[in-house]
Amino acid sequence: MSTRGSLRDDFVRLGVGRGDVLMVHASVRSVGGIVGGVNVLVQALFDVIGHEGTLTAYVDFDPFYEGDEDPHDIPVFDNRIAHAARNHGVLHETLRNWPGALRSDHPDAGVVAIGALARAITADHPFQYGYGTGSPFDKFVQANGRVLLVGAPLDTITLLHHAEHQANIPGKRIHRYRRLMQGKNGPVWIDFEEFDTREPVSDALPTNCFERIAMDYLASGFGRQGWIGAATSFLFEAPALVHFGVDWLERFFILNKE
Repeated sequence: MSTRGSLRDDFVRLGVGRGDVLMVHASVRSVGGIVGGVNVLVQALFDVIGHEGTLTAYVDFDPFYEGDEDPHDIPVFDNRIAHAARNHGVLHETLRNWPGALRSDHPDAGVVAIGALARAITADHPFQYGYGTGSPFDKFVQANGRVLLVGAPLDTITLLHHAEHQANIPGKRIHRYRRLMQGKNGPVWIDFEEFDTREPVSDALPTNCFERIAMDYLASGFGRQGWIGAATSFLFEAPALVHFGVDWLERFFILNKE
């Protein structure tokens, strides 16, 4: 059984430090038993990064409406109460509800943040191309953030959608859709446009490209690997990972576009 103290020691051994700006992905079940459960995992992280640090996570949500459904009686998206997407696991929903948590306004590319830079990271999230310039992902990189995977698969690194956005690849797939949002005078339908995040952004890219990027990044001597409880865990420097990812995507596209 892991405790707050043992988890704190595990995070320090992995390289997490005071003042860090972290984007976390976690499979809490992989950690094994925790005395006090998922809340203690979060408390241990805050013990290490301190009040100067910031903890962020991608929350997304489970959409109420898709284009081929009847739009009548669709609930309005409200970022104060919309649950994190269920397939993100219990940690992301825990962070969404944590005291002082702020959530960006974008329904699908939404990020929750707690700590010193929470307001700066989550504010003014662009509705169009919400993983790109001016997004919380962009701000996270600019803040020299670090990506922490606690038992989560390497293909779950959401920040690599930011690399897809930046990569110079012709003919990226574009996804257009609508969400019912709160407006000044009541609910209003908003049109969204994004590079398609449901699959790799180009048919020339492999379906497991995020996993391959992360594995090649590690094989190149970057990143750190260790244990958080019983969970294989990784720590990546966000600016370096995005730069590596952009280069990887562009090189793969050039070599395989035919």
